[in-house]
Amino acid sequence: MVEKVNAVKLTTRPANRFDWTLAFILLLFCIISVTVIASAQTSGQYGANFSLLQVRWYVCGSFIVAMAMYFDPEQYKKIAWLLYGLGVCLLAFLMVAPGGEGQIAEVRMGAKRWLNLPVIGRIQPSEFIKTFFILGMARLVSAHHEKNELQTLRSDFLLLGKISVILLLPLAFIVKQPDLGTSLVFIAITAAIILVAGISWKILLPLFSAGTVLGAGLLWMALYAQEFMEETLGFSRYQFKRVYSWLDPYSYPSDEGYNLITAMTAIGSGEMTGKGFQGRIVYIPENHTDFIFSVIGEEYGFLGASLVITLFFVLIYHLTKMALGLKDLFSIYVCTGITAMIAFHVVENIGMNIQLLPITGIPLPFISYGGSSLFSNMLAIGLIFSIKFHHRTYMFDSDDDS
Repeated sequence: MVEKVNAVKLTTRPANRFDWTLAFILLLFCIISVTVIASAQTSGQYGANFSLLQVRWYVCGSFIVAMAMYFDPEQYKKIAWLLYGLGVCLLAFLMVAPGGEGQIAEVRMGAKRWLNLPVIGRIQPSEFIKTFFILGMARLVSAHHEKNELQTLRSDFLLLGKISVILLLPLAFIVKQPDLGTSLVFIAITAAIILVAGISWKILLPLFSAGTVLGAGLLWMALYAQEFMEETLGFSRYQFKRVYSWLDPYSYPSDEGYNLITAMTAIGSGEMTGKGFQGRIVYIPENHTDFIFSVIGEEYGFLGASLVITLFFVLIYHLTKMALGLKDLFSIYVCTGITAMIAFHVVENIGMNIQLLPITGIPLPFISYGGSSLFSNMLAIGLIFSIKFHHRTYMFDSDDDS
């Protein structure tokens, strides 16, 4: 009995409940990010020192993780709808706010995605609502299962209807910006949560088949029915160019295909071991953000790029393993959504750098420069720390009660 009490006390110590593995992975990402961003600025085309700014964002992000870890999953469950509503309100405000130079809403290359707020500065609301959306979706699905213990096709259809409403509300605002990349992230998060929600394959198989056909149909129309998509479906001309430049970038060497051509050239020129720190030769605009992977490939070669990909694999494996060990439905869906969000970002960003996927402007998590992106990811990771920290407390409390 004494040994059991001592084991419980030892395991419930805060230091033993902290996820040191995840913290170490974040530290490695911080070192990689700051180093690569510092090298990306060697051409001197920017006035600000983004590597130092990234250090500042990481320090601030660490406080976000600490604050997020303070609250337990039950508290997040209670405020999930409030945070989701806040995110939707920010997206709605972005749409109605006056846009242009010196205005509240900032417009870049025809996209209205940023808010200039007093004191806070410039933020991208769609980045933050990703995590808020995951919390809302987890609250919705877990509450549905708690209310409908006996699962039927009718209850599964009802759940899908609820999920569709929660998805389409923010998605409508994001598509309007327009922001195709973030829209795809929301769809990836939703698909992952649907897969683990226990919905019957009699529904999922036709649903995902229809989604595949729809995606292939949109790609076909982007190539052969542009006027219909532009006039009827509301797509923009620049979105078509991204598809063309992805499939045949060398036909657009000075336009939409320029970034892809230079990114592949940079990665290929790195060969096996790369050119070394600040040995980069190929110039790529905005290489400290969306095309940061091309800097890694050029300066550290196949080996360096493989190590970065391996580190992401370790992170995703760690999150997946943690989700499989959870008992609370809400925590499981939160962990699933965050894992899907990070995994999709990694696959899309690296894929667009090597022409496997079209360019969508999605940053590489924890490595690309950007305050909004990093804060959003750190908030999501803070939720993971919270789930891990408080999950063990609850587990041993229940043992004591028994």
